[in-house]
Amino acid sequence: MQCYNRFMRDDLRGLPALNAAQESLIHITIPVGILRCNCSIIGDPLTCEALVVDPGDEVTRILDLLGRRRLTVKAIVSTHAHIDHVGGLSKLHNYTGAPVLMHRDDLPLYQAMDVQASFLGVLPPDLTEIDQLLKEGDVLRWGSLEAQVIHTPGHTPGSVSLYLPHDAGKISLTDKDTKGATMAGAGNGAGARQDNVSKKADSEKKEIRLPQLLSGDTLFAGSIGRTDLWGGSMEEIMDSLRSKIMQLPDATIVHPGHGATTTIGRERETNPFLQPE
Repeated sequence: MQCYNRFMRDDLRGLPALNAAQESLIHITIPVGILRCNCSIIGDPLTCEALVVDPGDEVTRILDLLGRRRLTVKAIVSTHAHIDHVGGLSKLHNYTGAPVLMHRDDLPLYQAMDVQASFLGVLPPDLTEIDQLLKEGDVLRWGSLEAQVIHTPGHTPGSVSLYLPHDAGKISLTDKDTKGATMAGAGNGAGARQDNVSKKADSEKKEIRLPQLLSGDTLFAGSIGRTDLWGGSMEEIMDSLRSKIMQLPDATIVHPGHGATTTIGRERETNPFLQPE
């Protein structure tokens, strides 16, 4: 069961995934399982709190990466309830104790895991209780980070995307903070350090972070999620894309549920499913 539309274009996979620690954000993408679902770990390096999105399989690898970064999982989020995205929910919950979040409209799909497993010819994974039901407009907060929940039905009835605005986790010093740091340097007789402190403050005040979108299987680089599976709807996914996803800034970095990253602007210009009729 591929979870993206059959129309895929290799020439749109040029943007690298964000797999590095920045000043105020850790974002690690791990393709897991036989269908290579992109599991995302998004962490705050100051508080070491993290969100894990779509742990579809290979939970041992996910736990290893969390351990290396010394991250504590605050929540486990499912963008939708297809087996390749939820196969590791129960195991990761058991290891971390973190609550599991999913949209209400995908609960029947999650509870039909036997049917999904039979379709793929694999054993069904263990299920877990869903601790919180997501809905449009919810805001998830961990550390200094936040993500807005966008309900994007079409691939499945309860598909959601997570939007991290450009200022999520952004560090910015006020004029008072900057002056205080400069005066502290002067009080120590460190005139040369004043310039360094001021330059650092200016750098932090000018920090620019592009907005990020975890689109699940709603939007891919050069394609969209398929709609011929349980509860899929071409009409609904196109409405989700046009009325919600494509309303985001062109600079938004998109992290799909499979494949390479892209941007809203790139998909607006080149994605064949999103061109004017």
